[in-house]
Amino acid sequence: MQRFPFLLWTLLFCLAFSTCIARQAPWVMRISCGARLNVHTAPTNTLWYKDFAYTGGIPANATRPSYISPPLKTLRYFPLSSGPNNCYNINRVPKGHYTVRVFFGLDGHRNFDNEPLFDISIEGTQIYSLKSGWTNHDDQVFTEALVFLTDGTASICFHSTGHGDPAILSIEILQMEDRAYYFGPAWVQGIILRTAARLSCGNGKPKFDVDYSGDHWGGDRFWSPIKTFGQGSDLARSTESGIKKASNAPNYYPEALYQTALVSTDTQPDLAYTMDVDPNRNYSIWLHFAEIDSSVTAAGKRVFDILINGVVAFEDVDIVKMSGDRYTALVLNTTVTVSGRILTIGLHPKEGSHAIINAIEVFEILTAESKTSLEEVRALQSLKSALSLPLRFGWNGDPCVPQEHPWNGADCHFDKTSSKWFIDGLSLDNQGLRGFFPNDISRLRHLQNINLSDNSIRGAVPPSIGTIPGLVVLDLSYNSFNGSIPESLGQLTSLRRLNLNGNSLSGRVPAALGGRLLHGASFNFTDNAGLCGIPGLRTCGPHLSAGEKIGIAFGTSVGFLLMVICSMCWWKRRQNILRAQQIAERGAPYAKARTQLSHDIQMTRHYSHGNARTAAENGPSLLS
Repeated sequence: MQRFPFLLWTLLFCLAFSTCIARQAPWVMRISCGARLNVHTAPTNTLWYKDFAYTGGIPANATRPSYISPPLKTLRYFPLSSGPNNCYNINRVPKGHYTVRVFFGLDGHRNFDNEPLFDISIEGTQIYSLKSGWTNHDDQVFTEALVFLTDGTASICFHSTGHGDPAILSIEILQMEDRAYYFGPAWVQGIILRTAARLSCGNGKPKFDVDYSGDHWGGDRFWSPIKTFGQGSDLARSTESGIKKASNAPNYYPEALYQTALVSTDTQPDLAYTMDVDPNRNYSIWLHFAEIDSSVTAAGKRVFDILINGVVAFEDVDIVKMSGDRYTALVLNTTVTVSGRILTIGLHPKEGSHAIINAIEVFEILTAESKTSLEEVRALQSLKSALSLPLRFGWNGDPCVPQEHPWNGADCHFDKTSSKWFIDGLSLDNQGLRGFFPNDISRLRHLQNINLSDNSIRGAVPPSIGTIPGLVVLDLSYNSFNGSIPESLGQLTSLRRLNLNGNSLSGRVPAALGGRLLHGASFNFTDNAGLCGIPGLRTCGPHLSAGEKIGIAFGTSVGFLLMVICSMCWWKRRQNILRAQQIAERGAPYAKARTQLSHDIQMTRHYSHGNARTAAENGPSLLS
């Protein structure tokens, strides 16, 4: 009775905070490429978002290359005219560990190679190159990698290789547990695992985790079926019994994965699976076991060694003993370096004469590429806009990585201290560029070489270019630059070649640049009619630059206007004076008479006042 209130409060607490009843769902983004509206697909009613504002390219109707491809009706393809590099850029992605999967499509209505071959990169790291004949292999109609996304974005890029236009059916970004597929101390956030193979042994149908009713945190993995490793070498086994310890953190394998298996035979006691791989790579191998054979009833009844390319990786494997019971999942993981092109996983029985295996996963271990400095990427994007860079340049994604597909015209340098890429050269000469040269060029602080010659760039040479400390070569010749040469160019102490010829520049060449000519620098200022001030150009003494001429003309105009105004004022005042004199002359006789009369009256008044003062001074008269 006393425990009831405690249990009730515990239940209420769990309901309030939703921690005891349900886990938070993983973040999921699925895009139906080329779709104008959101799409739901059977049989799981999966939601695919419409394809809007993520990238360029052209939407089109899709032809699915395989029955395992999502049942979507559109795709997006990227013609070479859009540039060699095209990317889906997805924002507001929570920081975490993700499965990123890309399905490829076909468009049968266009008249070129129906099976395009191209490269795919995620976050600047190339993860896959399509191989000829991929449409005939179900496990090659998509590529998949496990990556950490930490900056709130996901960049998935497609790189043309000259063999048809990349065509993308769908993109999936599925959150997993942060420590999913942890394989040891070498496993860090800078590691990418590319799925090379994922096999469900003894199974006859391809399935995703969702088809297996698997946990969503597993990443909805695709399991390719394999009925046999070789004709007559093994037998399929299956069970409907439940499997313990299957769907556990952090990988959350579906229980049904362990309900089928391949078992070796009396005539072929060893089991061996062989696959093609890229040479000189590291691979993470995950092997899945559950003792589902009714003939094995206890530990010690089945013991075998596991060999990778002939080398023992696990010795004396006893599934019942190591898992703790029959019908209990056991997962073994190892990392190997493969020097050749073949990877062979072998199981050699030691007790019980037969080996068994339920599933195999093989991942290629990739080290994520270091990215280009974000400030320099933004500066290049500003330059792209200001110069109206043609689409054919394909300045999308990261300028320097993947290293197999850098941006055209941008030269990269890796700085080991900061572990970042920087831009140290721009080679954009004779590319039909228009627009203007932006001040943001100064944000490319590591530039040593700028060549924008033979274009149609207009406007002023930006003064900020003088703040790039290591600039050695600046070639802006044969454009339409105007105005004066910025004084700041004289601050470029490393500058050895400066070509400003063939423009419309004017004014005095900065004295600092003129002095540099004495120290072996090569400067060319010819074909600029308005420049002056150094040997080879006209002197600046009696000659005026266009700006100076405009200033003088403006000052002269203002002075002339003031003179006109003053003259008008003087003339107006003179006219008023003359008019007043004329009026005075016409009225002179009358004025004179009035003046005389006034004078007489004043004299009379003066006389009378004089007499009055005399009488007063003499006193009253006593004589009559």
